[in-house]
Amino acid sequence: MNHAVSSWRQSLTVYFHPRVATMLFLGFSSGLPFPLVLTTLSVRLRQSGIDRTTIGYFSLVGLAYSLKYFWSPLVDRFPLPGLRRLGRRRSWILLTQLLAACGLASLALADPATDTSRFALLAVFTAFAAAMQDIGVDAWRIEATDVSRQGAMAATYQIGYQLALLAGGAGALVAASGHGWSWAYLLMASCMSIGVGATLLSDEPAVTVDRATLKQEARVTAFIERAERWPVSLRSVVAWLIGAVVCPFVDFVSRFGRASVPLLLLMVTYRWNYMTMGVAANTYYVDLGFTLDQIALVSKTFGVLMTMCGALLAGFLIKRFGVAPTLLIGWLLLTTANLVYAYMAHLPPALGWFATAVSIDNIANGIAGTAFIAFMSALTNVAYTATQYALFGTLWSLPAKSIASQWGVIVDAWGYGWFFVYTAGIGLPAACLTLWLLRRYGSGEPQPIREGSA
Repeated sequence: MNHAVSSWRQSLTVYFHPRVATMLFLGFSSGLPFPLVLTTLSVRLRQSGIDRTTIGYFSLVGLAYSLKYFWSPLVDRFPLPGLRRLGRRRSWILLTQLLAACGLASLALADPATDTSRFALLAVFTAFAAAMQDIGVDAWRIEATDVSRQGAMAATYQIGYQLALLAGGAGALVAASGHGWSWAYLLMASCMSIGVGATLLSDEPAVTVDRATLKQEARVTAFIERAERWPVSLRSVVAWLIGAVVCPFVDFVSRFGRASVPLLLLMVTYRWNYMTMGVAANTYYVDLGFTLDQIALVSKTFGVLMTMCGALLAGFLIKRFGVAPTLLIGWLLLTTANLVYAYMAHLPPALGWFATAVSIDNIANGIAGTAFIAFMSALTNVAYTATQYALFGTLWSLPAKSIASQWGVIVDAWGYGWFFVYTAGIGLPAACLTLWLLRRYGSGEPQPIREGSA
């Protein structure tokens, strides 16, 4: 018993590591712009008299996050003049934090009612800067510590991100209610200083490139030698594309071989059930007859706290048991939450059932989301951190969002009860792949999926 308690205490100490603690503030900086260019922005637009169709078009701003992969090679390969002393990762993070803060300040001073087109361009600029910040922060997180701390890094990132969603969601709405939208957005822009301070006070991670990666990089040198008769500018562009885009693909497949296919399939399918369930949740609560105050209290406040608890618990589980078992636990809890929602669809509104379902759902998301981040981080080669991790993000988010977009059609045809049975069912491929992962790599090590393990 004492040994077990001591082991859990050792797992807890990982959160006191300076770089793990730094992720709390960088996670906050990453999460803050997201609601301010999407959900909170839609409320501001509606109050300004913008029609629903136009507000719907504004949601396309979110593509800046889903398509991060296409500009992630810049963060991996392009050094920033004047900021090189900060290092490759911190220079990009600092620049994008400042650009995002400027974008939020510009949105504060703009009026969507009188100049909608300019306001839309400012929203796109802010989202693009925020997405670029995410690329840099993800790369720093993966490179900053060894494999054993990646679960804790993901957990503190998740907690910081959730706190930012509270600040940029409920916090901004309260500020706008009391002092107007301009003051609210200026306040949020000033909150970006939290991330700026964390970036300046942190240090640049040291990265060691292994021999296999150097061999891949030799492809660039070989191309330059073969294309010596090409125009210099064209040769430089093609060489850059080979090194920044082609090599990351080749590197992943060469490291994991045949296992790369099921690993990518797990990445694509793991978040299907949560994403599909999540987009329908608010409408479901309203259709069940819960009031806006009840939804705000249970789902938006209590639920966020449960997500943070789940993220913290995931850090313990990953440190204690490994990534694959934690992924499986997260899937089991998410499936349970879906089935509880299905059962609730046949009951009259009851706060007890509502709180129970939200608790299971959000704790499950905290565990599953944190384990999923750690899983993708473990697959990433530090020589291509930004590019590979952004690719993984695009691979899972675009299919998941496409599937989730059909929720209304399914509910209209079958009702909410069968819809949530469906969302539980579409998680079965991920469960099978997670079991394969557990069987192939085992659970003896905290991070079993790493270069050379396949």
